[in-house]
Amino acid sequence: MTFRTYLSPPDVGEAERERLLAAFDSGWIAPVGPDLDAFEAELAERVERRHAVALSSGTAALHLGLLALGVGTGDEVLVPTLTFAATANAVVYTGATPVFVDADPSTWNIDLKLVEDELARRRRNGVPQVKAIVPVDLYGRCVDYTRLVPLAADFGVPVLADAAEALGASHAGRPAGAFGRAAVFSFNGNKIITTSGGGMLVTDDEEVARRVRHLATQAREPVTHYEHRDVGFNYRLSNLLAALGRAQLAGLDAKLARRREINQTYRQYLGSLPGVAFAPCDPNGEPNNWLTCLTVQPRGARHRDAVIEALVVSGIEARPLWKPMHLQPAYKGAASIGGSFAERLSDTGLCLPSGSSMTDLQLAEVIEVVRWALL
Repeated sequence: MTFRTYLSPPDVGEAERERLLAAFDSGWIAPVGPDLDAFEAELAERVERRHAVALSSGTAALHLGLLALGVGTGDEVLVPTLTFAATANAVVYTGATPVFVDADPSTWNIDLKLVEDELARRRRNGVPQVKAIVPVDLYGRCVDYTRLVPLAADFGVPVLADAAEALGASHAGRPAGAFGRAAVFSFNGNKIITTSGGGMLVTDDEEVARRVRHLATQAREPVTHYEHRDVGFNYRLSNLLAALGRAQLAGLDAKLARRREINQTYRQYLGSLPGVAFAPCDPNGEPNNWLTCLTVQPRGARHRDAVIEALVVSGIEARPLWKPMHLQPAYKGAASIGGSFAERLSDTGLCLPSGSSMTDLQLAEVIEVVRWALL
């Protein structure tokens, strides 16, 4: 089916076209170039970091971030079970093993009490400590870093924040991406800003940034001949896509405002429906409302899947919340700490169209169909 209304389509216009053509006309077609440098600098400033490295995807940023933190074969890394597969896959790329942690009912993010208990258990029993923690700012809502960062520091475990979905969100007055040893963003086509495909690693640690930049360019040594002391990767973002990203970043505040308006409208017209509960609000932060998410408790024929079916028939894209990683066939048998709450969210959770280019007419149609399906 061809949808008329998508979950989160690219929101681009004349500004992006002009910036992209200017980069093309400048002759900087190769991966490096002035727009690449400028995009890194502008995003680093936006998220209050000293360094940024633009990469081919958010997954690449996770992979290299883990390598730069020393994660490798035989290590274990704590990862929320309620996340997209890329978070766990990047751990496996390094030769390490993900240990999945349940979601917290009060936040839907990684359960920090379970994290603390696991770190303490390992210390108490002399079990090798996890090598890193990769929290995910789920659907654009920040983890409680005020609690997590000092907790991880007490156990000597670095935090690599997966802020792929959260650009523009905040926690405790600081932007998403400002927390942890390093953080990553995604600029995939469905994210709040896009470079068609791409990502970014941000950090205050100069050595982490240097290592990531080195590995992203095939680990070529700075000599005239081709010298490689490490196995590297072809992970750099191109100058042309960086130009697109600069235009998108300049329009971020307008995109955030529109998604906030969409979220508030959904809450106003759907929040009182029987069985409906929206994602919990963070009293210490502001989400970017990348996707508006809710749960639908079943009442006979009135349930989450019926809503999705009604939306799809009406030409409107919708989808469940992430299927927990500990239930994925690719991770059958993986270690999991809890998981029952993430499973309930997956069974009842729904993502609604939330793109910043969504019209008021499209928004009204989504609301009408959801109400029809549930009343």
